[in-house]
Amino acid sequence: MKALRSLVVISLVLLTAVWIVSGCSKTAKGDDPTLAGNSMAGRKDSSSAVPSRGQTQGSLGDLQRGQSPITPNNSPLKEIYFDFDSYTLRSDARETLKGDADWLKRNPGVRVTVEGHCDERGTTEYNLALGEKRAQAAKEYLMSLGLSADRISTTSFGSETPVCRDHTDDCWQRNRRDRFVVQSSRAGA
Repeated sequence: MKALRSLVVISLVLLTAVWIVSGCSKTAKGDDPTLAGNSMAGRKDSSSAVPSRGQTQGSLGDLQRGQSPITPNNSPLKEIYFDFDSYTLRSDARETLKGDADWLKRNPGVRVTVEGHCDERGTTEYNLALGEKRAQAAKEYLMSLGLSADRISTTSFGSETPVCRDHTDDCWQRNRRDRFVVQSSRAGA
């Protein structure tokens, strides 16, 4: 009886691990577009912001392709940054989000995923929860600027996809961010 119970427990643990791993590959889709225009004024309206089909996008896709999960300077949507152990939007983040909202308003068919990221300090579970709160804070602010909730999804990578791996304050600051990933254009828009 004990052996059967152990076998059941081990089977459940393995099935859960497979389910989690298979779900992770589908969690983050989106690749930041590489459009011309580095400043807010240079953010271009373009249907080329929509990623190609069949390619995993966003931070996870970047890592799978051996690339760093860094938003290109010429992306129309800019990252925002957070203070340590916080999901409160700073004033610089609000200004950046206003520019992101303007671009999204000029491109009404575009959907975006907000990826929440953290530095390496804290447990995996804590950082995943904090990353989700950061992504949700950005989504709520974008909604307050007039964007529809159905155009914005959120996901959290916690500390799993850092842009910097040094153990310094500067590096940790760069990892405490929300990244905005263009997903698709809605039909008819």
